[in-house]
Amino acid sequence: MSNPQMVMYDEEFKQINAVIEKLLKEANSKVIFLVDKNGQLITGVGETERFDTTSLASLTAGNIAATGGLAKLIGEKEFSILFHEGEKDNLHISIVGGRVILVVLFDNRSSLGLVRLRVKKASEELTTIFGRLMQKAEEKEKSGETDFPFAEITDDDIDNLFS
Repeated sequence: MSNPQMVMYDEEFKQINAVIEKLLKEANSKVIFLVDKNGQLITGVGETERFDTTSLASLTAGNIAATGGLAKLIGEKEFSILFHEGEKDNLHISIVGGRVILVVLFDNRSSLGLVRLRVKKASEELTTIFGRLMQKAEEKEKSGETDFPFAEITDDDIDNLFS
């Protein structure tokens, strides 16, 4: 079976945001981003306005890809959790459900142990939500339905339009 294109529906988007907003509070973190492995920002909560979210998302995905290469070199499948410690702020980066990247930025008001504990619980909830999204995508693909409004437009249609 091909890899179906995942479409984010409003219901699941709201559920995802509820999970990460809860994580933001429970982990006492500053900001949380959810990024796909291609470097696209899915959503963010907290002090998001402080950041260039496009750059953060693409650099995070690059970081995961680079450490994935390191993992393979030493015989690991991947490193599912990365931690970067700074003078004031820390980054906890984890892969959720093999599909998306959860980025938690926190400072000394929280601790790595608390963040890891809360991320583990939130990751389980997010994995369930993304599993449902993939199931919907697979069902639509099997039935021939599409959520892409231009899916039936061909290259010939575009050429005819502009010629």
